[in-house]
Amino acid sequence: MNLQNFIYALANILNEMSPYILLGFLIAGLLHVFVSPEAMSRHLSGRGWKPVFKAALFGIPLPLCSCGVLPTAVALRRQGASRGAATSFLIATPQTGVDSITATYALLGLPFALLRPVAALAGAFAGGMAVDRLPDSAQPENPVTVTHKTPSESSSPKPTIISRLTEAIRYGMVDMVGSVGKWLVIGLVIAAIITVAVPDTLFLSLSAYPLLAMLVMVAVAVPMYICATGSIPIALSLMLKGLTPGVAFVLLMAGPAANFASVMVLRKSLGTRPTAVYIASVIITAIAFGLLIDYCLPKGWFLPLADIATTQSCHLDLAVFPTICSVILAILLVYAFLRNRRDARAFRKCHTCPTCHPTDTNSETTPQHTKSMTTIYSVKGMSCNHCKASVEKALRAIPAVESVAVDLSTGKVSVEGDVSPQSVENAVTDAGFEFIGPISKS
Repeated sequence: MNLQNFIYALANILNEMSPYILLGFLIAGLLHVFVSPEAMSRHLSGRGWKPVFKAALFGIPLPLCSCGVLPTAVALRRQGASRGAATSFLIATPQTGVDSITATYALLGLPFALLRPVAALAGAFAGGMAVDRLPDSAQPENPVTVTHKTPSESSSPKPTIISRLTEAIRYGMVDMVGSVGKWLVIGLVIAAIITVAVPDTLFLSLSAYPLLAMLVMVAVAVPMYICATGSIPIALSLMLKGLTPGVAFVLLMAGPAANFASVMVLRKSLGTRPTAVYIASVIITAIAFGLLIDYCLPKGWFLPLADIATTQSCHLDLAVFPTICSVILAILLVYAFLRNRRDARAFRKCHTCPTCHPTDTNSETTPQHTKSMTTIYSVKGMSCNHCKASVEKALRAIPAVESVAVDLSTGKVSVEGDVSPQSVENAVTDAGFEFIGPISKS
């Protein structure tokens, strides 16, 4: 593989995506600040098709991955959302998002960008209605508490529009980039490698059998973890190498929505039968729309965009505005990486410090700045900043907790305070994650 061609391909794909990704992150921040979970839950309670349909509509624009959506869905369920609505939200949300829809339009064109949310809506509605019709014993029932603000809470000063816009920009350009940045980079790198290193003839024989190719794509896409935005450049590269648009669409829909880690957590949260409905809805809808694209819709709608073809050549196209956007996105990605590394180092440094956490608990002399008891737990299912924030919020709600720190890279959670492991387990499980147990105590 020629390194120069790889860099050219990577830069060209990034230039095509970066303006739309930045726009999507900004819209995601606005949605996060101006659309509250309480407002959503009011529309998602009760049985029937309306809450299920509304849940899919709510979930489509939200830029959450398949792991990050779990605690959000659990929170909605606690606030009164129906089972079918929660499942509909779980199916629709990771498959799309404003960032992935805008990036899909940039690389794959308007028909792909329109069909992604339509397919997500169809699969989410079907899956949600199926779960809504399951008997109550088919899935674990958790107590539902609908919270209402007291007058004293509602009378607290409201943030100004400037502060809310600042928070929206911070969330979109910092937290969101930190959440999906890793998978976006992985998707871009894989796409560039496919573009440069994979022979054009490799997929020609498989493209003659679209249904078989779609089943193979499902088998590959479901186990791996890739976000809705990171799957786009990979789908484009596969199309440029000869696979049909329908097969690429299966990757776009099945890859982000189902992976082994999220399925295991989902099974514990909802039960076996609803999880089976979830997986079946994702796969069947993806293949159905893939076949629709390959056999029923005009092929001219799904041709790779003309200016994207330069990713296969040795030409580097550096238009001014897309290049500026690419530089900004690259800076944000580097900052997110350094911030995550800094947080991980701070976590390890604090919890291996012999002064703050002495190993000799029988020592008669205790340093003045020795903290109260700190226990480190292992938690599975966290893979983005949204997951981290959900676990921290759940644990800080325990009255005896003094501080909480989460290291995403290792899945370790440090809890300071006189708290029982059972309380920690209940909080982590209720947030939608898998509690493994305590690792160390100091």
